[in-house]
Amino acid sequence: MREAILLVGGQGTRLRPLTISTPKPMLPVAGHPCTEHQIARAREAGITRIILGTSYRAEVFESYFGDGSEFGVELVYAVEDEPLGTGGAIRNAARYLQSGPDEPIVIFNGDVLTGVDLGGLVTKWTNARADVALYLTRVDDPRAYGLVPTDPSGRVLEFLEKPTTPEEIVTDQINAGCYVFKRSVIDRIPAGRPVSVERETFPELLDTNAVVIGVVDDGYWLDLGTPLAFAQGSADLVLGNAPSPLIGNRAGQLIAHETAIIGDGTLLSGGTHVGAGAHVAPTATVVASVIFPGAQVADGAHIVNSIVGIDAHIGAGATLTGVVIADGAIVEAGVELTEGARMFPDGVIRFSSDKS
Repeated sequence: MREAILLVGGQGTRLRPLTISTPKPMLPVAGHPCTEHQIARAREAGITRIILGTSYRAEVFESYFGDGSEFGVELVYAVEDEPLGTGGAIRNAARYLQSGPDEPIVIFNGDVLTGVDLGGLVTKWTNARADVALYLTRVDDPRAYGLVPTDPSGRVLEFLEKPTTPEEIVTDQINAGCYVFKRSVIDRIPAGRPVSVERETFPELLDTNAVVIGVVDDGYWLDLGTPLAFAQGSADLVLGNAPSPLIGNRAGQLIAHETAIIGDGTLLSGGTHVGAGAHVAPTATVVASVIFPGAQVADGAHIVNSIVGIDAHIGAGATLTGVVIADGAIVEAGVELTEGARMFPDGVIRFSSDKS
């Protein structure tokens, strides 16, 4: 048996209004909750038992996944009464682990879409006789991330805060949100209080000469924390650029639920997904966007890199570019909304940057 902890407790404030009633990891990405994609990839890697570390709207996860048997794994739920940070959430979930003290525990975040080889990460942890192995990825602009430099053998040298000057950018390697922990190391994390793995757990391990290795994987990686990233992640799954066993040979320009209604002359491309019961009228154009279940898109609407919420209505000739429309919201005919616009359920439009 190989166990994992999947951290799905975040509120997803940067994805509001979509996350007002739905936890971010349960938002449908290419037709399936992000958490379901991750469970499928974990199962594919031989993981048979997963502890879901939940907090915000915890009941939504159990209602959807149950005991995990329908998804090919055993699922156990560890609920946080208050936010505990990444380290605290790991420690809170550890009470349900059944592995021995020297066995590997895979830990991954619920808001990251990745193609990392989980089995390969465990193998490298084993071969290095490591206490912790971190999945690292390289980014073109590391200024928005904490940096993780390593030596030629892969040993982590230090954990650095986000750089503020060019001189502080000593590597393009960042923590990609997936780890392999020796079970006994998890038990050393303080219980019952917030703990940051980046600022507390990992630096303390380095201070005690623990073996912490970084494994650089240059495959697909995307943080789904912002609306534009969410739309991109869904499109990448539909196109087959991001791996998921749930997509398989269906990858292409468009995936539509069998109950969706697509009008004649409609142009849908760029990895668009159209959910159950949604209706896209003739002459509409939808590119690299997510149309949630029950949404209605009228004639001549033009939607690019956007998210249209459950049962939302997009009027005839409306133009949406890089925007988020909440569940049940109505966009009047001919309205033009540009990047950064977010329409809430009450119809109020707010603008914010993608990093908000």
